[in-house]
Amino acid sequence: MAVQKGTVSVTTENIFPIIKQYLYSDQEIFLRELVSNGVDATQKLKTIAARGQRVGQLDDLTVQVRLDKDAGTLTISDKGIGMTKEEVEKYITQIAFSSAQEFLKKYEDANTVIGHFGLGFFSGFMVSDKVEIKTLSYQENAKAVHWTSEGGIEYTIEENECRAERGTDIILHLSKDAEEYLEESRVEGLLTKYCRFLPVNIQFGTKTETINEPVADGEDGETVEKSIEVPNVVNDTAPLWTKKPNKLTDEEYLAFYKELYPYSEEPLFWIHLNVDYPFKLTGILYFPKIKNNLEIRKDRISLYCNQVFVTDHIEEIIPEFLTLLHGVIDSPDIPLNVSRSYLQSDPEVKKINKYIARKVADKLHSMFKNDRKNFEEKWQHTSVLIKYGILSDEKFADRAKPFTLFEGINSEQQFYTLPELQEATKATQTDKNGKLICLYASNIEEQHSYIETAKAANYSVLKFDTLIDPHYIQYVESKNSDIQFKRVDADTLNNLIEKDDAPESVLSEEETTVVNDLFTKNLDQKSVSVLVKAMLPTEAPVLITRPEFMRRMKDMSALSNDNYMSNMPDMYNVVINANHATLQHVLKEANATKQNDMVKQLCDLALLQQGMLKGEALTNFINRSIGLVK
Repeated sequence: MAVQKGTVSVTTENIFPIIKQYLYSDQEIFLRELVSNGVDATQKLKTIAARGQRVGQLDDLTVQVRLDKDAGTLTISDKGIGMTKEEVEKYITQIAFSSAQEFLKKYEDANTVIGHFGLGFFSGFMVSDKVEIKTLSYQENAKAVHWTSEGGIEYTIEENECRAERGTDIILHLSKDAEEYLEESRVEGLLTKYCRFLPVNIQFGTKTETINEPVADGEDGETVEKSIEVPNVVNDTAPLWTKKPNKLTDEEYLAFYKELYPYSEEPLFWIHLNVDYPFKLTGILYFPKIKNNLEIRKDRISLYCNQVFVTDHIEEIIPEFLTLLHGVIDSPDIPLNVSRSYLQSDPEVKKINKYIARKVADKLHSMFKNDRKNFEEKWQHTSVLIKYGILSDEKFADRAKPFTLFEGINSEQQFYTLPELQEATKATQTDKNGKLICLYASNIEEQHSYIETAKAANYSVLKFDTLIDPHYIQYVESKNSDIQFKRVDADTLNNLIEKDDAPESVLSEEETTVVNDLFTKNLDQKSVSVLVKAMLPTEAPVLITRPEFMRRMKDMSALSNDNYMSNMPDMYNVVINANHATLQHVLKEANATKQNDMVKQLCDLALLQQGMLKGEALTNFINRSIGLVK
């Protein structure tokens, strides 16, 4: 059978409905695209003028956005490069033929041109029944051109007197289902979202300002307040990240942060990114005060391309752990799809990702070396981010080793690096098998008595009280086989750190059996184990201990939303101190009822110490306590 070859025929009639309905992920993107085109045209004009070519007076190059509710139109006007009839036919009627691309080839250093695609103009048809272009080229003797299309399939074009000044008007005759864009608040909101940092002034209507005007025939310096109408310029053409870091003050960085996040607390510190090679990247990343519950908002860093807002979902550009940061990143080198809404997989993105992670590590290391005390004061808020980075990024973990701290609770030195911790505790907290046991508390208030017992034995206790800490502890243990972390309430102290000189029980074997049976009978709970152990006489008569493994697994499941583990019932041990004097009183009590009450009271006190005494059991404990003092 003969093989037949051919070409796929695509007509405007076929493709335009697809462009109109599916090209852009959000309908509102049309305003960004059309305003950006106006800015492009203005930037092109500046480039041509800078090369010495005749373009006429530049004067005011503000891009204007105007509403006409009566006519149902939204107009975007610029005073930029304009177009001839031939250029309109070339760049508008030939979909996806980008004038920006051609311009960049001609003027290779014209880096301020935003657009990279020729489809931006057609986004206007997503909200319009009819679109008009009125344009006049900067070129000498050029004639104004009027282009009109209803639906984007057929168009008319003619040279006439539609425009007297250089530049372009894009007039959108909004469709009935897009009348929301005739509301001033809606349009201003979109301009603020997408265009607030464009490099050319964007005006939307006017606003009222109050000025102090000198009083006619008044005394020197006498003024009167007067309200005047001024252009409402919605953007800052020179945002902070475009300026040189050594020219900026802390107050300016804080003011910019307040502009970006009006209702947030002040950031801890920030990093100003500014790189030209091997890619272009500028931006400012702020370190917010991060809560211990690891609230992750992945939309707090905004991506810009030559000051045009692109997206605030940028997980591909920065490592996941840095999504905890706030700020802006601007790069013309980040590859975007045609709608500029999604990032595409590309080696440049990976380079930028690695660069940002390295810059953050360098900043943290520099802070630690130059002012350790200040770094330690910020540890409460930075520790979650650093630990998150260590767990998710191996290279960051290597860079973070020098400045990763362990916070002590009851020691003279409050913060340790890992080598410092090992040196400070090896003499007292090395068990009989040669392993260093690091005790820690997950809730200082609830575990206070256990911490005090450890302190009395000259042991150090660390604080690990965030959701990420169980995972971090597991990581440190996996990297250091000679270290083991144990929660301070996971067992009796001599069982947590086993020594060769462990205390011996004063109870006989028979007495031990009696005590075990007595407590087991009064507890009567399947998830509870009763253990009689030789402890120091100064330790509590009864302790509640919860096994380290089960507690850690449940805590780790909280971060991953593992309902199976988090819903597992609490398993705990009731440990009776065989060497506590109170136990002898219990054994000698002849009245069985009173003896049982004594056992219940001791158990309830232990549960109360752990915050586990609730409901009916708590009521019974209170009533029993009142009865004991009658």
